[in-house]
Amino acid sequence: MPSTPTVTVTYLFDPLCGWCYAAAPVLARLQATPGVQVVLAPTGLFAGAGARPMDAQFAAYAWSNDQRIAQLTGQPFSQAYREQVLGQPAGRFDSGPATLALTAVAQTEPARELEALHALQHARYVDGRDTAAPTVLADVLSALGLHAAAALVRQPTDALRAAMLQRVAAARAEMQALGAQGVPQLAVGDAATGRRRVLGSQALHGNFDTLLQQVAQA
Repeated sequence: MPSTPTVTVTYLFDPLCGWCYAAAPVLARLQATPGVQVVLAPTGLFAGAGARPMDAQFAAYAWSNDQRIAQLTGQPFSQAYREQVLGQPAGRFDSGPATLALTAVAQTEPARELEALHALQHARYVDGRDTAAPTVLADVLSALGLHAAAALVRQPTDALRAAMLQRVAAARAEMQALGAQGVPQLAVGDAATGRRRVLGSQALHGNFDTLLQQVAQA
């Protein structure tokens, strides 16, 4: 591909989606590919009305699903995650705080948003830190040197909250327009001409060269 970004790939995701976490290595490679620009579009799937208490029944369901993802993709889900996140008394399964944190990164150092997402995923699924907690989110961003974003997470502004809602609304509108179901998904093509199409989650969990060919044909 050419050395300058010519293909924009929109990544439709939720920061608490296990399959999105499984796609992290492929997304990192895709972002590092000359000629490809990855734009993050959080869908808010598990935020707002999609959030829920982390009770024992849901925790068991999540762990079972995560083990399946691990077997199919090789991405690790640690015992610390099982005990300290899924097993947290009175915990919440809520991607709103993490989506707000990523929006803070998008507003301060947008080129590092995917890096921040991957750090938050690692903090949750490997280190066993609850990324529904603003203090954890701020600490992870600070460790990356994203201090301006961390400060916004500690003291969110109305403007930041509004920006997050706008991003989520735009991502959902994109999914509806393309007929996309669930996450993760990639949207590729020219938005100006309306020639957009979806590359489903299979593309993110399959052969990377095949994925590049599909992106290049957009």
